[in-house]
Amino acid sequence: MSDQQDGAEKFALTLLALLVAAVVAGSVGFGVSRARPSTSAAASNVPADAMAVSPVETLYFAVGDDQLPPEANDVLSRVAVAARSNAGATIAVSGFHDASGDRAANQVLALRRAEQVRHALEANGVSPSQIILDKPAETSGGGDAAQARRVEMRLQ
Repeated sequence: MSDQQDGAEKFALTLLALLVAAVVAGSVGFGVSRARPSTSAAASNVPADAMAVSPVETLYFAVGDDQLPPEANDVLSRVAVAARSNAGATIAVSGFHDASGDRAANQVLALRRAEQVRHALEANGVSPSQIILDKPAETSGGGDAAQARRVEMRLQ
């Protein structure tokens, strides 16, 4: 009878060992899958507005004016959400001007436009350390002058 008990005990211990191995393997597999999120899971943690921002957002200004245009709130909001969701990101803000008129006055105007954008981004919760003002640039070539009166925000 002891041989029969030894066989039963051996079977029970083998079954128990397989059960423990299955639980351990399942736990390890679950831990690995949680440590390496899927693309869809990672994307769901990013606000939808942050994903909608393009690498360069542009605001166009009226002639001789540094007041933010009417569409600025939507654009600035998208850029601010993207910057706040990535603390390591910076936003390069570049003011541009056309070639008409006094070059020095246009450079000052382009800088004032870029500063308006910077202040609006800060008001939307972007850290000042994330905003870099680039030197005003003249748009050259035969393009549309309205396109030259712009401020670009490049998320980096």
